[in-house]
Amino acid sequence: MGNTTLTQNPDTPEVKPKLQTYQINLNDCGPMTLDAIIKIKNEIDPTLTFRRSCREGICGSCAMNIDGGNTLACLSRIDRDTSKVLKIYPLPHTYVVKDLVPDLTNFYRQYKSIEPWLKQKTPPPERENLQSIEQRKKLDGLYECILCACCSTSCPSYWWNSDKYLGPAVLMQAYRWIIDSRDQFSAERRLALQDPFSVYRCHTIMNCARTCPKGLNPGLAIAEIKKQMAFD
Repeated sequence: MGNTTLTQNPDTPEVKPKLQTYQINLNDCGPMTLDAIIKIKNEIDPTLTFRRSCREGICGSCAMNIDGGNTLACLSRIDRDTSKVLKIYPLPHTYVVKDLVPDLTNFYRQYKSIEPWLKQKTPPPERENLQSIEQRKKLDGLYECILCACCSTSCPSYWWNSDKYLGPAVLMQAYRWIIDSRDQFSAERRLALQDPFSVYRCHTIMNCARTCPKGLNPGLAIAEIKKQMAFD
């Protein structure tokens, strides 16, 4: 099987990025794309650089573009048809640190900007903040986000305005805190998004929902934010 990977080395900026092709034996390789990449690094090209950690679709580290779609390499099963070439690129429309490692500095800065933690105006309770079963269910489909950035880097609106538009992943997390019954800053959180770019650059293209490796729907969360802001 042929495996084609985009390689780029910051130590030699005068050398243009190129596609590097590797041949591997699938009978001697695990079933997932991450297995193939690790095999290449261990046995063929030790300079190949990528991120990975849990190998279980939990950490989001191995997010990359595989055969045209953003996903996690550890969850992407290799097509056993050996006549096909598996094409692997870093997440699109990001600055590349090296090979398959994107620079997510802006992504994490935007995540920090929404203050993704519980905020309360009253003194904290002696033991815990309680929620009803119904209140807790509102967070389903939101808290499972692993911040892999697959959705944001597949969003054309984010490609065009990533300096101002927060993108689907960050906005879904903003909604997660807006609707948390224990948080007492929902109005202030919505007010912070009241500008032409933070939320309203979303044009419901829905690439985000199609590409999410966890099966979440950031577009729906963004629509709910817009609905709440319309009545503020």
